[in-house]
Amino acid sequence: MKILLASPRGFCAGVNMAVQSLELALKHFGAPVYVYHEIVHNQYVVKSFQAKGAVFVDSLDEIPPKSTVLFSAHGVAPAIRKLAQERQLHAIDATCPLVTKVHLEAIKFAKENYTIVLIGHEGHDEVIGTMGEAPEAIVLVESTEDVNRLEYSPDTKLAYLTQTTLSVDDANRIIEGLKTRFPWIVGPPKEDICYATQNRQEAVRVIASDATKVIVLGSQNSSNSQRLRELAQEQGRKAFLIDGPEDLSLEWFDDSDVVLVTAGASAPEEVISRTLEWLQDNFNAELELREVRKEEVHFPLPRALRVLS
Repeated sequence: MKILLASPRGFCAGVNMAVQSLELALKHFGAPVYVYHEIVHNQYVVKSFQAKGAVFVDSLDEIPPKSTVLFSAHGVAPAIRKLAQERQLHAIDATCPLVTKVHLEAIKFAKENYTIVLIGHEGHDEVIGTMGEAPEAIVLVESTEDVNRLEYSPDTKLAYLTQTTLSVDDANRIIEGLKTRFPWIVGPPKEDICYATQNRQEAVRVIASDATKVIVLGSQNSSNSQRLRELAQEQGRKAFLIDGPEDLSLEWFDDSDVVLVTAGASAPEEVISRTLEWLQDNFNAELELREVRKEEVHFPLPRALRVLS
């Protein structure tokens, strides 16, 4: 067996910042530190932090007044920030700056009386947060079929934004559909899909043709990890989305396989390493690194934590 290890893979700058923020908050404030929603969409990361004293909640009502709460990398709506103030919570905002960028674009377009078409997945934490910035002005679409159901006259000011973790190809198809139906629609000055999402998708697109099977490390509720699996499948490769090597089965592979291993932006390197060891131990696999693009992006810690680091 041969393993093609994709680079870039795994943690992006936004996830790194969020994870470091929670580690520092636990160290400085002590357990429990409450986290509104999962810090990132990865079960290994979530369980690791639960063991250290982090408590993940889906409602601020679950948090005792005056406690420390950390907002996850996916961002939150203004109503959540207001409620945190009302409950006198010590809030630490670990929202990814690229998600904040989309929030600010939504606010700007709404103030200029645009109707905003947001391309994203209904119910995703990031989408809920973005829509919360201007709920009366935002319409969500998930597909070109949704676009075809929209009805706007040329005198309606229209703008589009996208969730940061979408498939680049899918988003482009929907954007083209919007531009075809509504030629006057405007978009953000710079595209919203994040650099890490694009780079990981590019790596799969470039390397998958040399592989027979693809392993994507990531959790089922990770949007960007799901896109990597789908992209590999679109290229005719059998692809598995797993949390870690404990999810693998010997029957899935042959000694002659060339296996591309990659990871979504919220999957830690430790899980990737253990997966490589499993393949090497069971199939005497030979490892080859395939670097498609270098990443040197870093985001600063939230202001509330910078003085503590």
